[in-house]
Amino acid sequence: MRIIFMGTPDFAVPALQALVNAGHEVVAAYSQPPRPGGRRGRELTPGPVHKRAEELGIEVRHPLSLKGEEEKAAFAALNADVAVVAAYGLLLPRAVLEAPTHGCLNLHGSILPRWRGAAPIQRAILAGDEQTGVDIMQMETGLDTGPVRASVRARVASKTAGELTVELAGLGAELIVRVLADLPAFPPVTQSEEGLTYARKIEKAEAKLDFTAPADQVLRQILAFNPAPGAFFEAEGERYKVLAAEVTEGSALPGTTLDDTLTIACGQNAIRPTLIQRAGKPAMPTADLLRGRPFPAGSQLS
Repeated sequence: MRIIFMGTPDFAVPALQALVNAGHEVVAAYSQPPRPGGRRGRELTPGPVHKRAEELGIEVRHPLSLKGEEEKAAFAALNADVAVVAAYGLLLPRAVLEAPTHGCLNLHGSILPRWRGAAPIQRAILAGDEQTGVDIMQMETGLDTGPVRASVRARVASKTAGELTVELAGLGAELIVRVLADLPAFPPVTQSEEGLTYARKIEKAEAKLDFTAPADQVLRQILAFNPAPGAFFEAEGERYKVLAAEVTEGSALPGTTLDDTLTIACGQNAIRPTLIQRAGKPAMPTADLLRGRPFPAGSQLS
């Protein structure tokens, strides 16, 4: 097929590569514009899809919007059979959705209608869901409201958002290749309205650990915000990111350390960080941190 690929972050890269490997002709890749980055934060840095598309010799386009008539016409002029969309980051107007012969297919990181929206993987972890997955959805103008052509599931277990994203990206890449190999075999099925939830965008303020919550929920915060933005607590004006932890028994005022191994009391039980990152430092085992920065029993953390 002649395919337009639309995606920006790492989650979308395996699907792009899989489509090329399967022999499809990717006529253009749409991605978010390069953002300031680099060591000084000033260099314009292309996103992961942009980089991979260039390596594959695919034309990359990064309009700020697709609402203008000129952009709509340029999209339609590609004469694509289908557009494949994976975490692109822009709303697609109706003219764009209808331009390819078979419309636009979206790889969405949840089992719809649960977790429509921007952050389905993190929200599934925060909610304690036992399973999630990837849907191939026929796109409509509504937010993730389109009928679903195919699904694949995965266990959430104790995976971080980073680990689960990698797993779902691989499953989604395999699934989109299967669907496009025989599109009529995967007819669109209207979503149920039962079990509908929305996965709102992650705000950085949510990453501050809430020790008044049960330890199981605090652990889910740590998993959901690893690698970004990173769950954290503060002590004496300094921020510490917690990248891994275990739940243990213990009771005290929430946010109080119970011993000298940084066991922290929560609303129920306690949490013990095992991998931690001090501001401006690399991640390290908690034992290594404590040799240079001890937290005596009874320390109060925010």
